[in-house]
Amino acid sequence: MRFLHDTLPQRVRFASGQAARQLAEEVGELGASRVMVIAAEAEKDVAERVAAGLPVAVWHHEVAMHVPVEVAFRAREAAASHDVDALVPVGGGSTTGLAKAVALTTGLPIIAVPTTYAGSEATNVWGMTEADRKTTGTDDRVLPRTVVYDASLTLTLPAEVSMASGLNAVAHCVDSMWAPRADPINAVLAGEGIRALRAGLLAVKAEPTGLEGREQALYGAYLSAVAFASAGSGLHHKICHVLGGMFDLPHAQTHAVVLPHVLAFNGPAAPEAERRIALAFDAPSAGEGLAALRAELDAPVALRDHGMPEDGIAPAAKAVLAAVPLGNPAPVTEDTLTALLRAAWEGDLPR
Repeated sequence: MRFLHDTLPQRVRFASGQAARQLAEEVGELGASRVMVIAAEAEKDVAERVAAGLPVAVWHHEVAMHVPVEVAFRAREAAASHDVDALVPVGGGSTTGLAKAVALTTGLPIIAVPTTYAGSEATNVWGMTEADRKTTGTDDRVLPRTVVYDASLTLTLPAEVSMASGLNAVAHCVDSMWAPRADPINAVLAGEGIRALRAGLLAVKAEPTGLEGREQALYGAYLSAVAFASAGSGLHHKICHVLGGMFDLPHAQTHAVVLPHVLAFNGPAAPEAERRIALAFDAPSAGEGLAALRAELDAPVALRDHGMPEDGIAPAAKAVLAAVPLGNPAPVTEDTLTALLRAAWEGDLPR
């Protein structure tokens, strides 16, 4: 056995119903006195409740999917003009992503308060979109120094959004099995992440107001992100980043649709990964396990239902081909990518 594994330095506070107190303690330990709270308009009330006791210098509510560069620029201007010394994003992946865009150029510390299962809060990966092209990178400046997890903050997340967001986290786990820096530690984290996400999402589906399922899903989402941060971005994420940037598709739903197609494509060429995924799903095969979970969750099935045009398949395949990571288990060509994207666009069964 021989591998190289990186573990990112980060504190995690996990306690339902304790976000405001835990956040205040973290800001106090940091010694911040001019905090910028970032939250989308839809999360404004939650953010005001969670950050009520903080020394807030500015509330920033302009948040957009895939972090357009102009939105990032205005957030950086707001931080500079208010002499901010810490960033507190309260919300999903787009909100955390905007805080990362500010931290990328300022070095300001981030204390993240997630309200979805996006996982961005546990990675040093940033992403921004310009001219229909999404660019991503890694930089330790964007890694939140602390994550404050409070499952009660996810209770207002609509069930269908919860399911798509959770499947996005499952995609982090699956990609971590064969991404460029995949290793045995990532595989263990990803396997436990799939197990926890499956149990949690099924519980949320059965009882949307129950905390236990939300806690399991949030715990699984964190594990998925830690595995992904170490393993790197695999074929699945390369595809979804291209689609998100080119067509402004909803992030979680895009991941939920594309995942079974990538699993069907790579699984046969990665038998050990396939076995681990199947075991985590408690299923005869990885594909059967994912299919059963998606059926239970009424998962989204077709990219065309979320705004992708049919004439976008060919240019997307070309763009993805240029970004395919080294060492992908199965050989990738423009033809195989076109077939995969068409099946995902139409909502066909994975093949």
